[in-house]
Amino acid sequence: MSDFHAELESRLIRYASIDSQSNDDGTSSPSTEIQLNILRLLEAELRDIGASDVQLTPYGTVIATIPGTAAGPTVALLAHVDTAPQFNATGVKPRVIRGYNGGAISFPDNPALSLTPEHNPYLGTKQGHDIITASGLTLLGADDKAGVAILMTTARHLLQNPEIAHPTLRVAFTPDEEIGRGVHSSLPKDLNTDFAYTFDGGAVGEIEYESFSADGAVVTIKGVSIHPGLAKDKLVNAIHLAAKIIQTLPQATLTPETTDDREGFIHATDMTGGASEMTLKFILRDFERDGLAAKGALLQQVCAAVAATEPRAEITCTITPQYRNMRYWLEKDMTPVELARQAARSLGIEPVSVPIRGGTDGSRLTEMGVPCPNLFTGMQNIHGPLEWVSVQDMAQATEFCLALVQHAAKP
Repeated sequence: MSDFHAELESRLIRYASIDSQSNDDGTSSPSTEIQLNILRLLEAELRDIGASDVQLTPYGTVIATIPGTAAGPTVALLAHVDTAPQFNATGVKPRVIRGYNGGAISFPDNPALSLTPEHNPYLGTKQGHDIITASGLTLLGADDKAGVAILMTTARHLLQNPEIAHPTLRVAFTPDEEIGRGVHSSLPKDLNTDFAYTFDGGAVGEIEYESFSADGAVVTIKGVSIHPGLAKDKLVNAIHLAAKIIQTLPQATLTPETTDDREGFIHATDMTGGASEMTLKFILRDFERDGLAAKGALLQQVCAAVAATEPRAEITCTITPQYRNMRYWLEKDMTPVELARQAARSLGIEPVSVPIRGGTDGSRLTEMGVPCPNLFTGMQNIHGPLEWVSVQDMAQATEFCLALVQHAAKP
């Protein structure tokens, strides 16, 4: 096992074992106190390896400098520490399947679960690799702790090998990316960089410069509450109205499970409350601004139509912008994208650029004036118990990151 392989494996297992799930209902930054556990660890580790200007900002981002050894633009490298709220992330027990044999992978804590190349073709290309998964009851958290491990390994290697030419680098670890709040308004100024990259992508070779545009929506339904024994012609049940809204929205189209490629969707993520008041949460996604606006308008029309059936109820639909397609800005100057492609090809990796059916911190950073494509880490099947990553893929991402910063250096 190479030095990178051992270090990456050790780092990912260590980081993944730390619960750092974000919470959309949290009002602080980070949204959950537990994220500070890994942020403080990374702050200490960056100091230990000799990084400069290490700080944990008041808004919960760890930022550090790797001093340059050559002229060139300042380049920021980012990964996020939080894990997705969609699935259990407490008690993660990472494990390594060494020299994967190409068959089904079972899970010790969930015998009914199986990870197979039939359902995961990319896994079928990783025979002989060392595969890291969780134990079956949690997600792994390689999204994005694989990125964290890659950047920490890269930083350590550069600081210990100053003969490697690279410009000044800024390393940042953000919280709350999974809930769309990873980029604080102060981050672009605090990074003080010419451009940036997030290491938050999947298969080897992915260099992404196009993401969804995204809005969030909250629908609040206030009914009329009364004792059910006295409810004749008086009760207005908010649960029934919530069900009507869900049922009226498209079911065979415009949902995540019925769309792919460049198709957007309306996704109901949460339903809470009771007979007197219900709250529905949605995420709206499309690659184009007009398509996103149309989905918001459709949701509002459905809410208005259901409200018209029961004038005694109060139904509100509030839509909030989250992030926009990074392509709108990057296509005007593809320098950071082309630099990444050159670095990949120098290692014999053929770059692949496909639209991200999601978003990254880079989406917000790019919109805020810091061009920021997204790069591969190797992570797969994210946000669920079948999540996995190849140690060898992470090693390729580390070599790629080193090549990237060397390509950024001016002779």
